[in-house]
Amino acid sequence: MHAASTGWQPASTAPSDGDLEICTLDFDGIVHAVPFPCHKDGASWVDRRGEALANIQPTHWRKWTDSH
Repeated sequence: MHAASTGWQPASTAPSDGDLEICTLDFDGIVHAVPFPCHKDGASWVDRRGEALANIQPTHWRKWTDSH
């Protein structure tokens, strides 16, 4: 993944407001985009419905758009 060409930013820079698309590494080291909008709440990640995502460690983020 090339962050500069796709709009992806490092997870460490994620804002805590607004809907974000995040991606994670699975146990095999393959990158997957989470298929629903999320936001950062302190050190946790929460989906749009307000449900905390357990054991998720995103690698990158970008603004969620309605085209997903």
